[in-house]
Amino acid sequence: MITFQDVRKITHGKLIQLASDRNINYLVLDSRKAIATEDALFFAIKGDRHDGHLFIESLYKSGLRQFIVENDVEVLRFPEGNFLKVGSSIEALQKISSFHRSQFQIPIIGITGSNGKTIIKEWLYQLLSKDYKIVKNPGSYNSQIGVPLSVWQIQSNHELGIFEAGISQPGEMEKLLQIIQPTIGIFTNIGTAHDEGFATQLQKIEEKCNLFINTKVTIVSAKYSEVIKVLREKNIPILVWGKGGDIEVNYSAYLVSIKWKERNLDLSFQLPFEDAASRENAIHCMVLILYLGYDYANLQERINQLKSVPMRLQLKQGINNCQIIDDTYNNDLGGLQISLDFLTGQHRKKKTLVLSDILQSGLSENELVQKINNMIVKSGVTSFVGVGPVLLKNKNLISVPAAFFGSTQELLTTINWEDYQNGVVLVKGARVFQFEKIVRQLQRKIHETVMEIDLDAMVHNLNYIKSRLKASTKLMVMVKAFAYGSGSNEVASLLQYHKVDFLGVAYADEGVDLRKNQISLPIMVMNPSEDSFEAMIEYDLQPEIYNFKILKELINFLQGRTCKIHLKLDTGMHRLGFEEAELDTVINILKSTPNLIVISIFSHLAGADDPEHNIFTREQATAFLRMAEKIKTELKINPILHLLNSPGILRHKEYQLNMVRLGIGLYGVNPTSLPDPNLMPVANLKTIISQIKKVKAGDTVGYGRKGKATHDIVVATIAIGYADGFSRAFSQGKGIVSINGKKAPVIGNVCMDMTMIDITGIEAKEGDEVIIFGKGLPIQEVAQHINTIPYEILTNTSERVKRVFYAESI
Repeated sequence: MITFQDVRKITHGKLIQLASDRNINYLVLDSRKAIATEDALFFAIKGDRHDGHLFIESLYKSGLRQFIVENDVEVLRFPEGNFLKVGSSIEALQKISSFHRSQFQIPIIGITGSNGKTIIKEWLYQLLSKDYKIVKNPGSYNSQIGVPLSVWQIQSNHELGIFEAGISQPGEMEKLLQIIQPTIGIFTNIGTAHDEGFATQLQKIEEKCNLFINTKVTIVSAKYSEVIKVLREKNIPILVWGKGGDIEVNYSAYLVSIKWKERNLDLSFQLPFEDAASRENAIHCMVLILYLGYDYANLQERINQLKSVPMRLQLKQGINNCQIIDDTYNNDLGGLQISLDFLTGQHRKKKTLVLSDILQSGLSENELVQKINNMIVKSGVTSFVGVGPVLLKNKNLISVPAAFFGSTQELLTTINWEDYQNGVVLVKGARVFQFEKIVRQLQRKIHETVMEIDLDAMVHNLNYIKSRLKASTKLMVMVKAFAYGSGSNEVASLLQYHKVDFLGVAYADEGVDLRKNQISLPIMVMNPSEDSFEAMIEYDLQPEIYNFKILKELINFLQGRTCKIHLKLDTGMHRLGFEEAELDTVINILKSTPNLIVISIFSHLAGADDPEHNIFTREQATAFLRMAEKIKTELKINPILHLLNSPGILRHKEYQLNMVRLGIGLYGVNPTSLPDPNLMPVANLKTIISQIKKVKAGDTVGYGRKGKATHDIVVATIAIGYADGFSRAFSQGKGIVSINGKKAPVIGNVCMDMTMIDITGIEAKEGDEVIIFGKGLPIQEVAQHINTIPYEILTNTSERVKRVFYAESI
């Protein structure tokens, strides 16, 4: 246990104020996920896109009392607060974690390399957790921030630590070495990941090898000769497996044989997979376990239980209008907190945690359940479902409404899921409890066509757009048309979590649905109608006013009641909006109706995506500023002005004004004619092969016999059709899909629920995944095949297609 005074000595920071020398149990970096207690320490980090100092006041009001800061703070406003000023809050975090690590003398396995770090760490945990009380990184917490937060978890009951370390530039590994202080190392492999941060690959290898300077041994594959050379040059003891190494390893299909002459071992193991990457990762694990002197007689049984490790939390649609966070691959206290943080970010009032017993925690049953209760209370969980004998026995320690079951099977046959409708349910359990059965029972039954939405990519795109904006520029994000096909409620919840300023929807019912799902951001409705005014007033939605008809209808409806509006001007798009000749009349009407509050004035650019129209874009901007200034001056108001859409944000930053409107750019689609590698694709639409047939030359395929086999071909039927949004325009060879990295054309006509494709020459089997657009098949390319735009492809995807939202477990 360390105190705030200890932190001052460890970091050599400047003490600004010490109200009380409190203990420190929690380290907090994200103000939105803060554990607001007096024993928590907040690190105010100032970055390019955020500043933690802005949240000190709200954290103090919520109960947090200890702060490490980089800027001066008016401490008189926080009389009960402890404040320490440092040059870098991140370096302070690292020093504190390094000090904490030095208090424990347990063996620590350090893992680095280009790929496979998280897999190896999780597999070692699966293989060894019955024999050791293990502490490890939650998810893939392997960064300059993630590692110190992970190492902070070490407690006196732990017997073994397993920590992965990732770097992206020189100098980073030396810092992680001081924090992890590994006694055993694993160098997984070397590849191209993060090459851009290093002058040469050799420099990257040398940097990564610094993690193992003080290890007793580092395990490495013989095929990475450059890595071995560097390790030897640094005098790091190594254990090499593979051809010509200390341990001879041979394999064929699922079988691996290991010969270690020094220890007189000659063993064979059957692996539950045959792909090269999984095999290499598994051999690293087996070699380490043999090095530890583990009883290999039981090793095969444990290897049989190895499963692929989900690298992300998945948010799925469930029955009874609930959402499911699927995190069923392991269960430990560190991972539980990460999952609860993800749950906290979901804006539904009802939040349920379904949790199994946590095995090998090293705590007494009473201590464990009390700690679980503290975590769920602080995370805003409204109901709890416990599974397992420990939770059942100690159910009186859980202080939120709860139900308890002795086994997963008892839960499946007894629970009434209607009690959890309209909420979000986090399902987290140790593997032996088989909680995937609970997820299957909860999940909405939809056919095997799925649109995956990468929330991490979406946040990346959001932050990239923010980085292009001035600090004073507000951001409206369009979530119309089911959030461009991605799922309005889930996307809006994410945007609210990341504090955008406004949302935009096409119709009032979209806004109403967002309000019913706890979205409190200001919402602009682009196409209001007279019959929607009542709902708009009830749910605090703000209409776009673009002509005299809708303006007068709104005034008549309001009868003097206040309403916030957005005034649309036509500067050359000639779609919607008041023209310049109409402004005097608009101004006179608004002068006579002070109950109408003009929140913003805006217009829409017609050709911002193409340099060919730069002159016209400037003409539009000039006209807009002239028209807006006239309205502002005569009404004596100062509303928000916004002109730029997604292509405008990317190409015309000089017209950011007070706010910009982000649309398809959020979803990783670049609407301009110039490439922008900073935008990451968000949506991945995929289906499966339902059946494969051999079709002889001369035979036909599909309705109207439009698909003709000019030679013997192989045809696959895939589970997507025009009812799912896969347009009939893709018929007769115009559309392509991707199977196992190979492109296959549509043959015949697209049907309502199915489509046939020609897979001649492609290795495939029934049940294989088929990419409609996304990974390996950009949506821009798909759109070009039928002479349309990505907007149409995205928004056409039917709501009957299941959306799976996922985020990395970091």
